[in-house]
Amino acid sequence: MDNGQRGIQSVEVGGQLLVALVESGKPMMLREVAALAEMAPAKAHPYLVSFMRLGLVEQDRASGRYELGPLALQMGLACMRRLSPVRIGTDAIVELAPEIGQTVALALWGNHGPTIIRIEEASAAVHVNMRAGSVMSLLGTATGRVFAAFLPAKLIETFLEAGQREATVGNEAARHMSREQIEAALVEVRQKGMARAVGRPIPGVNAFSVPVFDQSGSVALAITAIGPEGTFDADWESPIATKLLECAAKVSERLGSPSNRSHQAA
Repeated sequence: MDNGQRGIQSVEVGGQLLVALVESGKPMMLREVAALAEMAPAKAHPYLVSFMRLGLVEQDRASGRYELGPLALQMGLACMRRLSPVRIGTDAIVELAPEIGQTVALALWGNHGPTIIRIEEASAAVHVNMRAGSVMSLLGTATGRVFAAFLPAKLIETFLEAGQREATVGNEAARHMSREQIEAALVEVRQKGMARAVGRPIPGVNAFSVPVFDQSGSVALAITAIGPEGTFDADWESPIATKLLECAAKVSERLGSPSNRSHQAA
């Protein structure tokens, strides 16, 4: 993003080669790297030589292919060590709530299941029995279904057997779901990339919940928007749904989530 500060154009030009290597994810010949960076091979080569001297790039002597070097790996690991999903997610929902005019909650997988860790109220707060520390039903709430859809199937099955009779928010609505209904609900979440609750488990209240993925491609958080049905458009293509998906995608990107992949439950 251009913030008005003066930069060095040659660094930015050469940086496109590093971007190309990152996005490719595989060793490439000079002409391939240059093509992805949209520059001539003769122009790209000196940059790659300099990057090799720094350790940002390395070249296989046998094949001549270029890939990211040890310094690039060290930089990536250093970045990941300082990242906090909760901090980044919290910053995101603080901005999102006033933008969409709805209450937004952040949840993670806790010892007892999907657990709310932060709630950012909208200007017109919705009255629901939910607060930081609330454990949400795995199947009876949009937040829970996000985790059920994207966590490993064995973990979910074990949890369902052991915990669905506990007093969690929205659990009553889930107790009478058949196996077919459960599977259909989770398939819908994976296909849409988000879960939806319309008037349930709380009558008159709608919700969308979207997963956030970390660098390993695992679901790390759920971001949930909640609001009264009178002001909360629950259409899959609504502005609320779109903004929520965009927010989760940005947080996932910050956490190093692999791009252009289909997140499926293992």
